[in-house]
Amino acid sequence: MSSYVLGIDFGSLSGRAAVVRVSDGAVLGTADTQYRHQVMDQRLTAGDGQALPPSFALQNGPDYLEVLWDAVPRAVEASGVDPADIVGIGLDVTAATVVAAKADGRPLSTLPEFADHPHAYVKMWKHHGAHEQADRMVRLARERGDAWLDRFGGVISSELMVPKLLETLEEDRAVYDATDVFVDASDWLVWQLTGTLSYAAGLAGYKRLVVDGRNLPSDYLAALNPDFARVFDDKMVGPIIPLGGKAGELQPEVAAHMGLPAGIAVAAGNIDAHANAPAAKGVEPGQLVAGMGTSTAAVLCHPDLRAVPGAFGIVDGGVVDGLWGYEVGQTSVGDTFAWFVANCVPQRYFDEAAEAGVSVHQLLSDLSAGQAVGEHGLLALDWNGGTRSVLMDPNLSGMILGLTLQTPAESIYRALVEATAFGMRRIIQAFRDSGIEVTEFIATGGLLKNRVLMQIYADVLNMDISIATNAQNAALGSAIFAAVAAGEYPTVAAAADAMGDKRVAAYRPDPVRAAGYDILYDRYSVLHDYFGRGTNEVMHELKALQRRVLREGRV
Repeated sequence: MSSYVLGIDFGSLSGRAAVVRVSDGAVLGTADTQYRHQVMDQRLTAGDGQALPPSFALQNGPDYLEVLWDAVPRAVEASGVDPADIVGIGLDVTAATVVAAKADGRPLSTLPEFADHPHAYVKMWKHHGAHEQADRMVRLARERGDAWLDRFGGVISSELMVPKLLETLEEDRAVYDATDVFVDASDWLVWQLTGTLSYAAGLAGYKRLVVDGRNLPSDYLAALNPDFARVFDDKMVGPIIPLGGKAGELQPEVAAHMGLPAGIAVAAGNIDAHANAPAAKGVEPGQLVAGMGTSTAAVLCHPDLRAVPGAFGIVDGGVVDGLWGYEVGQTSVGDTFAWFVANCVPQRYFDEAAEAGVSVHQLLSDLSAGQAVGEHGLLALDWNGGTRSVLMDPNLSGMILGLTLQTPAESIYRALVEATAFGMRRIIQAFRDSGIEVTEFIATGGLLKNRVLMQIYADVLNMDISIATNAQNAALGSAIFAAVAAGEYPTVAAAADAMGDKRVAAYRPDPVRAAGYDILYDRYSVLHDYFGRGTNEVMHELKALQRRVLREGRV
């Protein structure tokens, strides 16, 4: 009799559940549930509707639970599988996404007295309100000569968990004091399923800044803020569970709500980009697996420990046991394209797209597809959402150079796509400069459906691009970890070999176009270093001016 597992992928806007056959990774049924409050980056719609600062990105914890109650039963029904044959659950979330909770697991924002406190809500991965705290953390660690900083590329992003907690302490002390547990959303969801709080090894290493099992030094934390010295001891206490490990068993009351048998294995929580790797057979040394969607988060495994500039984290066993896991990425990719379409594209393009029965994104891509490299005369920087790798600076901003009165929308769109590809090439260059060869680029995520974009990436990178074959790749990856937690496979690598899949070299670079992009990439690199490494501080100055005007109402 066949066994099955459930993989659940919590993205930026919705959660997806997939029922997967253990023997071969076949996805038999899926369902998707949109978050009720989506992303709160303008107003606190789950609270009093107050305006939020421009760097905020919040979500509502109960919205995640609706995915469990809604998407999971529908996926099981769609699969036709007997729930009694489901042996395990695995899940992943876009990280670091931080939940402030009481000791019983309730999100602080669900308490009436904190419903109108923005800091009581879930802080998404792309919440950049803690930029000042992150900068202080880096300065202090450098002053002290702390070696642990090298594990994070020499810088700390405001996306990480610890800067966000320090931000809460300093911006809303009442929320900080009332919080019993700070936990990543992935670990929080596992807690809801099992009734037991634990911290997954990948999340602890990459997002909580736990290095080789050790928390950040208390004297370092005290130097940041005396009241922050015991944040790990008082508000982040729990065992660390290895990836593929069993975090607990499904509680009876939760199982009944989901229509599943109680007592089945629940795997340690995971990061969405990391779950992509085994699903696309990308856990061998040198394989870069990129989850390309609203952002791009990528991981690479390697037997050696190297300091890679801009690496979001370097964790022993952070993706699979026995190899160092490197995490890198770009903060804004699909989000940049969406911003352009929403704000800068004339109505006639929408009319033409509707008539053709395609999205505006696809229309713009198709219109630009015939352009020769460099024909549009544009060059852009892919920093509309700040930059994660290799500069790790949320205060940088986007730029488009070369605009004229003759520049059409499709040319700008193509330049933005090229900019994100240049940004990925700069990441790969950082690996190679650090002595780590990138042997294969494996793409996953929603942007795979844009064939023009994918070919541009192959040409810019001058590499073959393999692609994940499953539309629910992260959910499949979480299901692979669930199969290991349930004892169906001895290791994640073994499960990935049996259950994962990809199409090798789905896109190949064109030599002529690749040579043209070499020229443009050289120019991109000049702009990258000019604006990103301190030669010209105009981007930082504009951000500082914006904050002052918003705060004081004047220049």
